[in-house]
Amino acid sequence: MANSRKLLFVTGTRADFGKLEPLAIAARDAGFAVSFFVTGMHMLDRYGLTKLEVHRTSGVQVHEFLNQREGDPQDMILAKTVMGFSDFVQEHTPDLVIIHGDRVEALACALVCATNYVRCAHIEGGEVSGTIDEIYRHCNSKLATYHFVSSEDAARRVMSLGEAASHIHAIGSPELDFHAGPTGVSLAEVKERYAIPFDDYGICVFHPVTSEAATMGAQAKALFDALDASGRSFVLIAPNNDPGSAAIFERIAQLPADRFRVLPSMRFAHFSELMKNASAMIGNSSAGVREAPFIGIPSLDIGTRQTNRAKAPSVFFADAEETQKISDFLTGEWGKSYPRHDAFGGGSAAERFVSILQSEAFWDAPMQKTFHDAAG
Repeated sequence: MANSRKLLFVTGTRADFGKLEPLAIAARDAGFAVSFFVTGMHMLDRYGLTKLEVHRTSGVQVHEFLNQREGDPQDMILAKTVMGFSDFVQEHTPDLVIIHGDRVEALACALVCATNYVRCAHIEGGEVSGTIDEIYRHCNSKLATYHFVSSEDAARRVMSLGEAASHIHAIGSPELDFHAGPTGVSLAEVKERYAIPFDDYGICVFHPVTSEAATMGAQAKALFDALDASGRSFVLIAPNNDPGSAAIFERIAQLPADRFRVLPSMRFAHFSELMKNASAMIGNSSAGVREAPFIGIPSLDIGTRQTNRAKAPSVFFADAEETQKISDFLTGEWGKSYPRHDAFGGGSAAERFVSILQSEAFWDAPMQKTFHDAAG
């Protein structure tokens, strides 16, 4: 029975929680025993102590694990998380662990699951981005038992890794479930809560690219100088904690406070409402190539972090140093509205996720994985 099955969702960042939350709530409402293993950036003050957002989810258990100190290299974070999660799994014996995407915490937990024959489901595998994130993502797919992907293209890529077609489910991108409906907050409430003084604004999220850590300061300067020169106003969400983030933070500190409202993080409902009313989105977050097209606002993807991740009529591309391209986008696309782009689903991922978990055939699948040659 569903209520006898224990689902454990692993979350390390505000971003992956926004994708996992709809799935967890739907599973909770279907009678599964749902809990969260909270670690990574969630536990750090500098990034808004976003573990509090997870704790606000009613009807679930929350387990915290501090896996890093600021400045720890990724291999050390990986090792600490493996040790901590291994102890946790031995004690709590989940029936299914759900990880997301490409973060090092997800990789650590997938590795623990594989070596201990714990069922593991990977959310949004099979995507490409051209950085170390892509390597982590494909590793997670190979370690996981089941795959809940966002598109048929992603399903084909996971299949090309040798995963069984019967274990791959194209459900769409889960965060679109939230964006598809009303947020429950008004723009006025968002602006009041986060002290945002602008009526007309863009959103900027610029994360470090780990393979380009040495140049992130220069890239950030070029991008932020172009945004500053436009005379526009921006809500700027702080970058994640990957190598290179310190240089980005240094550049952020130099921006004029009257036109750049810098926030460490936002509640997901508030961020959704902010996006729905934004004039544009700029940066290298996946929100710019997936959520922005779904909402229908123009976005400018900067650099290599999301290379080949997605394409839509409302998404434009530039390197951080391509000042003219950035200027042209801010002049020509600002405030435009585009039809909803639903290549990554129409907002029913959670419903489809739970429907699959409610099938006994899902749980009867053998734990021993074999390679399935897609060419054969």
